[in-house]
Amino acid sequence: MEVDKKPKSKSWCLWFSVLVLAAVVVTAASITLWKDLDRLKSKNSHASGHPGAVVARYGDALSMAMQFLDIQKSGKLVNNKIAWRGDSGLQDGKEENLDLSKGIYDAGDLVKFGFPMAFTATVLSWAILEYGDQMKAAKELQHARDSLKWITDYLINAHPSDNVLYIQAGDPELDHKCWERPEVMTEKRPSTQVNISYPGSEVAAETAAAMASASLVFKKVNSTYSKDLLRHAQELFRFADTYRGSYSISIPQVQKYYNSSGYEDELLWAASWLYHATEDQLYLRYVTVENGDAFANWGSPTWFCWDNKLAGTQVLLSRVNFFGGKDMSSAENIGLQMYRKTAESVMCGLLPDSPTATSSRTDGGLIWVSEWNALQYPMASAFLALVYSDYMLSSQTSTLYCNGKLYNRMDLRNFAILQAEYVLGNNPMKLSYLVGYGSNYPRFVHHRGASIPVTANTGCEDGFKWLNSTDPNPNVAVGALVGGPFVNETYIDSRNNSMQGEPTTYNSAIFIGLLSGLATTSSVVRTFT
Repeated sequence: MEVDKKPKSKSWCLWFSVLVLAAVVVTAASITLWKDLDRLKSKNSHASGHPGAVVARYGDALSMAMQFLDIQKSGKLVNNKIAWRGDSGLQDGKEENLDLSKGIYDAGDLVKFGFPMAFTATVLSWAILEYGDQMKAAKELQHARDSLKWITDYLINAHPSDNVLYIQAGDPELDHKCWERPEVMTEKRPSTQVNISYPGSEVAAETAAAMASASLVFKKVNSTYSKDLLRHAQELFRFADTYRGSYSISIPQVQKYYNSSGYEDELLWAASWLYHATEDQLYLRYVTVENGDAFANWGSPTWFCWDNKLAGTQVLLSRVNFFGGKDMSSAENIGLQMYRKTAESVMCGLLPDSPTATSSRTDGGLIWVSEWNALQYPMASAFLALVYSDYMLSSQTSTLYCNGKLYNRMDLRNFAILQAEYVLGNNPMKLSYLVGYGSNYPRFVHHRGASIPVTANTGCEDGFKWLNSTDPNPNVAVGALVGGPFVNETYIDSRNNSMQGEPTTYNSAIFIGLLSGLATTSSVVRTFT
């Protein structure tokens, strides 16, 4: 992620103002509404729990998207299938007597930022938990688990004691003065930590969410590793909640790159995942009762992104409301209902012909919020819509009520398909924003390793000639999801255009989840455990 980028904060993720209660009023239904209800019920048949045939278009795109996580790996590579990548970052963490060599580079540069890396792991875990059967049908499930473990191995090592978490490997200021392949880095790569004196509740809570969700992924295939992840998750959540403070205040340098304006959403997000991982009522009470006032005061839905987890939390907790939980109190049940009602408001805002539809779209129908890394918002919105649609399918919920109109799960799925198809080339430019997919995709991706020939002998500063080269990247970063179009649906394919041309791992994780859900049709599991 480049230094000249506009600082990102939760204000970027705020959505249109919607009064929560207004979206859930169901009075004064007309005769026409009930006729619509009957029509929708007939179209909303319950699918089999077994995946159907893989849709080749989405299966191929999924396999490509998975490759980008391999491209981004740091450390001593195992079974490396990316010909132009090699070992890198092998000394990361050594000054702290830690092995921080693994993990992934976040984008086109060579810093390992813990906050977006943890979010990548959380979303990838969520995708595996919801759509593991579909991934298996597409022959990508083990690949996804391996990619996840590469990240969580790093996160475990980055948490050497209860109240210490290393949240960065590398100096972005030094890194951005260089344009070089990761295999030949020579600049200093210090490790940065949050602790009791310099807290970072959002990054600690996000890492807790990553560990908790990943513990569910590995529960049946590596129980010892799963238990270790869960222990770290619980310790990190206590640290984040007990010593509250923003890492953007504790470590002002991060404001240039992954700035945060608050940590409340990450605490709820982490507690939600810990409830799923443990079924401990303590975590359910935390999100529904103890922090209910904070939730109510936030009021309106938000865009789901690496820095704002509220919409994701609402959908994740809707799962409990759809499928039921154990021994819930009436107060906890009411809290879950409120999360689901707000999730419904999010869904209604996404549907293009809903009375409360957001106007934040391009003429071609793509959700569009920001010119920087534009695709993170439509891909996250599509993933949440698809997941919610499948919750409706598995619970045999027929309808979604949106301020006087009724919709069914296929309306949400079709919205998700529209966003995915736009990315894969069904857009005014006929351009695939997934590198390597189709014949027309970006050739000048803002990515150090992809832009420099493997045989080039370049150091830190002389590598900039490759940044400024007019030749296409010599190495194709297959599966990279670039930043995306401007609101007028144009894209400038220039290596210096990091605004549009820099891919990120967290966008890829969300897109992997979306493609997995679209690859085959089936219902989701009723419980992660």
